[in-house]
Amino acid sequence: MQEHKQNGITSVFTLIIMLLSAGQAYGWHDKTHLAVAQAAGFERWYSAAAPDVAKSREEFRAVEEKNHYFNNNAGKRVTEAMVMEQVERFNKPDDDEGHLYGAIIGSVREFKRLDAKGKYADNPLVFCAHYAGDLSMPLHNTGYDDFNKERHSRNDGIIECNAMNNIGFIQRSIYQITIRNEADLAREIARIAETARQLGGEIRKENRDMTQEEAYRQIIHSASLFRAILVYVGKNPC
Repeated sequence: MQEHKQNGITSVFTLIIMLLSAGQAYGWHDKTHLAVAQAAGFERWYSAAAPDVAKSREEFRAVEEKNHYFNNNAGKRVTEAMVMEQVERFNKPDDDEGHLYGAIIGSVREFKRLDAKGKYADNPLVFCAHYAGDLSMPLHNTGYDDFNKERHSRNDGIIECNAMNNIGFIQRSIYQITIRNEADLAREIARIAETARQLGGEIRKENRDMTQEEAYRQIIHSASLFRAILVYVGKNPC
């Protein structure tokens, strides 16, 4: 039984990799997203790259892609109020800025809505896992300028070659976040987004890519947040 389950996981993982290779993906690359979700203890960690697959489909792109970033063109400090303002823009295609922060809360709300009706509710958490991963990526929290365009894909893949080999390190590095309500969640989203925005400004100023150490520091924020979200919605981490 265990071998069959493992084979099934491997098949899904392989399918995701094949689909992602067929189109352009933005955000941390797929293995990095999977590492974040697995380290956080998400039972469906192997699906965490699926939102990029959905975004690669023409019929879904307009709605889905704006959930993956926030082009902070004004360079403003990220606040709880900024996060909450984005919630109503979740899944809205007519938003040039993007609304990553609101998408995290929107997907949590969707899970709770479905769960309250006794329906299968894990799919919104798959999207939430992905958005929580994107949250810590510096170039998803800054303007999409020439620097961002030139270096985006390269920075997405900074730790792609070794992230899945370092899940234990990420797990040991996860820190405690307590989420009791939506205000707590918005505050933590703002805090992590601000670390990413500041790092984005630093690498711009120095005209460089992230180091692996910096990338791991960022995804540990994402894994810590998503683990806290799982606890908040009553899905005990594995």
